Amino acid sequence: MSELKELLDDFILNSKNILYDNLIGIYLHGSLAMGCYNEKKSDIDLLVVVKNDISRDIKRRYMDMVVALNNKAPSKGFELSIVKEAVCKPFVYPTPFELHFSVAHLNRYLSNPEDYIEKMNGTDKDLAAHFTIIYHRGKTLYGKEIKSVFSEVSNEAYMDSIWIDVKNAKEDIIDDTMYIILNLCRVLAYKKERLILSKQEGGEWALHHLFDPQYKKMVLFALEEYNTGNTMSITQADAVRFANYMLKRISDE
Repeated sequence: MSELKELLDDFILNSKNILYDNLIGIYLHGSLAMGCYNEKKSDIDLLVVVKNDISRDIKRRYMDMVVALNNKAPSKGFELSIVKEAVCKPFVYPTPFELHFSVAHLNRYLSNPEDYIEKMNGTDKDLAAHFTIIYHRGKTLYGKEIKSVFSEVSNEAYMDSIWIDVKNAKEDIIDDTMYIILNLCRVLAYKKERLILSKQEGGEWALHHLFDPQYKKMVLFALEEYNTGNTMSITQADAVRFANYMLKRISDE
């Protein structure tokens, strides 16, 4: 964890040097904030809040900085968005963003940085989930405290945001079995009990709320893969059956 702290300290220092007095705050969310980070399976999830628009030149400098630090990060790397303070409180949904980065977009940036900077903006419904986790369970790494920057996200916006992540679970679970199993669990936990959980916590919750042994076994397999990296022995048919069952439970709730 000392290496992660050093990496985050570098991120904060570089962000301050590039954004100067436009920087409102840097906030940690996701598994690292919730105490269940796995460097083989987890992103380092960050949200950067600024006061004013960012020029293309600053965006280019910022992206070069992020890519350089991402090369020092664990395999899943950084996932971050930059948003303006004005969309945080009161919360705007779908949420506009100024810039976004994740490992999935790395090659796109490297191949054509100017095009990336021009086009990587707009609105992102995923941000409602990120804002919710920040508000309830996030950590301030630098700048203003969370409650002074963010307002609470409505149940409707948060549910819409996390539903987008699982609505195609019957198809997605074949290629990303562990992630979809645990994500379905945490969506059901929110729908049923308004709990805001990590993927690991969602799986642990499901072990006490799924009464069919075959589905509990699948959740155990998913948790084992998340925590140890051991590949699950679940057939495609069983995975799709689990997705159907969970989507019906979510809809029934």
